[in-house]
Amino acid sequence: MAEPRRDLAMGTALLAAFGLWTALVQLVDVRPVGQNGTDVGFAAFNVWFHGLTGVHMVLYAITDWLGLVPVAVCLGFGAMGATQLVRRRSLFAVDPDLLLLGVHYVLVAAAYLVFEAFPINYRPIPIDGVMEASYPSSTTLLVLGVMPTLAYQIARRSKSIQAKVAVVAFVAAFSALMVAGRLVSGVHWATDIAGSVLLAAGLFAMYRYAVAQADARLTTARLEG
Repeated sequence: MAEPRRDLAMGTALLAAFGLWTALVQLVDVRPVGQNGTDVGFAAFNVWFHGLTGVHMVLYAITDWLGLVPVAVCLGFGAMGATQLVRRRSLFAVDPDLLLLGVHYVLVAAAYLVFEAFPINYRPIPIDGVMEASYPSSTTLLVLGVMPTLAYQIARRSKSIQAKVAVVAFVAAFSALMVAGRLVSGVHWATDIAGSVLLAAGLFAMYRYAVAQADARLTTARLEG
């Protein structure tokens, strides 16, 4: 039970850190340096970093299109769960880790919708002439909220060591590329990326904890049965 407890502690700490970070972004060095004089927290650092990287719209477009990869992962696991539901004829007969995965994806989407509805700050530049909410980075949240679940599910379901290693390597490389690409593309403030990393990592740790608890309950039920 040590590993589930670690996941719970880590998830709780990361989500608390995200909450604290979100508060600090609205309190520390807040200046009207954004689009149309909108406020941005950690203004000196964010403006310095944005000036350092500049704006690279080609990189923005590439990372935007590659955002379809985690969407495809979500659809793939959704299809797996739907197939089990049809064959087993009961929602509660679907593998618990898949049901919890659906909950995890809903939480990731809900976080995106909440911050779109109540913007903390806006992007450094307009996108197609429109001011868009920037915190936390939605693409970073999508990638880090979904891709680690691919490696986790393959580790649980595949018996092939080669497949597990290959998927972990792909997920690590793809995630690093996407986060770095989003960071230097200049379409977000640096603090937006940091917020997404904390939130996604916290939600993933809590998902792992929930699956471990479901596994323990299933094992207990089988032993008692």
